[in-house]
Amino acid sequence: MKKIGIRLGNWLTAEQSQRLWQAPNGERLKEKRDRALLALLLACGVRCHEAVELNFGHIQRRKEHWAIVDLKGKAGHIRTIPMPSWVKHVLDQWVEAANLNSGRLFRRVHKTGKAWGERLTEKAIWHLVREYAAKAGIDKLAPHDLRRTCARLCHAAGGELEQIQFLLGTFRFRQRNDTSAANSGFKCRQRPNWNRATG
Repeated sequence: MKKIGIRLGNWLTAEQSQRLWQAPNGERLKEKRDRALLALLLACGVRCHEAVELNFGHIQRRKEHWAIVDLKGKAGHIRTIPMPSWVKHVLDQWVEAANLNSGRLFRRVHKTGKAWGERLTEKAIWHLVREYAAKAGIDKLAPHDLRRTCARLCHAAGGELEQIQFLLGTFRFRQRNDTSAANSGFKCRQRPNWNRATG
């Protein structure tokens, strides 16, 4: 069958995704942070500016599952994002090793091996995505490609379009549909087999 149109952007396979987030071996503090950040970008589809603004208050337990709650995204839209348990585990490893308990989740790591400052920058995320993509043998990868990957793998695992749009914060819904849209986001968290395969 003839394909129509052109491919816009870049995305990874489940195997490439696993190679990418496991490229930081997690021995040093910086690698623990980078592993947690890559896992979050891939599995939760957050944007760079959302990742650097994440704080401890955003991570909550909802309906027996972990979630990023009330995250303010593009154009001020607020959403709740389901977080797979393997991502929460990797995030906890970073937080415990860095001895953090309040404020923003992702910080700089000093060359002495200690977390410092109040936040990581979006530019730092660009650099670390490129760094670990090169280590994983992946060319021309940008942070936004991890959002595309999240959407594609969720769809391949059976996620419905409405669920994926809500997960990524691109879902335009009327007020009367708020509840069903939120519930759809949590269904999508359960479905993707790639999360279990990746974790």
